[in-house]
Amino acid sequence: MFTMESKEILERIRRGEDSFTQLKEKIINEEKLAEELVAFSNAHGGIIIVGVNDSGKLMGLSPDEIRKLNQLISNTVMTKIKPPINPLTKVYDIEDKKLVVIFLKEGSSKPYSTNKGIYVKRYGADKRRISEEELQRLFQESGKMYADEHVCNESTLNDINFEAFKNFYKKNYEIDFDEVDGSCDQILKNIKLAEPPHLRFSGIMLFANNPQKFYPQFITKGMCFKGNDVTTDEYIESRDAKGTLVFQYQEMMSFILRNIRKIQKGQGINTEGELEIPRIVFEEILTNAYLHRDYYISAPIRIFILDNRIEIINPGKLPNALTVENITHGVSIIRNPILTSVMSKMIPYRGVGLGILRALKHYPHIQFINDSESEQFKVIIERRAL
Repeated sequence: MFTMESKEILERIRRGEDSFTQLKEKIINEEKLAEELVAFSNAHGGIIIVGVNDSGKLMGLSPDEIRKLNQLISNTVMTKIKPPINPLTKVYDIEDKKLVVIFLKEGSSKPYSTNKGIYVKRYGADKRRISEEELQRLFQESGKMYADEHVCNESTLNDINFEAFKNFYKKNYEIDFDEVDGSCDQILKNIKLAEPPHLRFSGIMLFANNPQKFYPQFITKGMCFKGNDVTTDEYIESRDAKGTLVFQYQEMMSFILRNIRKIQKGQGINTEGELEIPRIVFEEILTNAYLHRDYYISAPIRIFILDNRIEIINPGKLPNALTVENITHGVSIIRNPILTSVMSKMIPYRGVGLGILRALKHYPHIQFINDSESEQFKVIIERRAL
């Protein structure tokens, strides 16, 4: 993009403004320039062509205007944008007119804002403020904020199931909770389940008496259908699992296991038979679903059991630059570090980033689909047993 020829610039002008191109006759205001630079950096980058009016006519800039514009850009970048960005400029002589093109890469430290705290993003030929949900996700992708550390100001420490928490503490730390130095508030804070007097998202979803009081959207919906069509009106069983994430995990494991077949596999008539798909496959896939889903997306995990397949649909695409090829080769990124740290002690979890590889080893007929457009990650497990 930084080596565009004059004919490419003219073609951009001819096509008009779009997600990657903006036309400006002049720029004289630092605040407005800051918003434009932030908008491109929060999107996919692009160029601002200065010296062209809205109709695409080349107006040109004088040498003095070019000097002032470069100084304006320098001042804006240094004082009006956080974190810093590094636009490049180039002067073009086109049809006896001097134009300045500002080149902007997609930012690597999103989200960017003006010094007044304005977060905007380029959408089509316009810019608009970033929604709170998208802003939270951008912070998450940048590693500046995680959904599971969010403090719920509507909660109090009295919302926690202290008996369940005490049992967890004793089991995993081998210390009777009542013998620990320090208050319960401090212990909850130390393991990042609370920020007294409130609970964090992690504390609510792992130990609250009623997590859905605060987050009704974070449940798991299961459907076992007749046939192979998820749009059918006929189903064998429907199950909505609410409560803590551990309870949901246990409920959905039971839901899946009672709705898949057991096959003889050469065993005697008096044997119970083996699961058509090994249990460990569901342990690994469900663990990934609860620990690594995007909790900034207000949607349930969905599990569909059909005659020829099982679909587990997780809200949120793979984080950052992670790909399906990456995860099937053992590469992982922790999206929810507090949940991973605590919940991993409460369910079958080995914590070495090899869950997908382990599932494939035991049952290779699994497809992974990273749907960026729909913001979801889908696991399709084939049912091959007759």
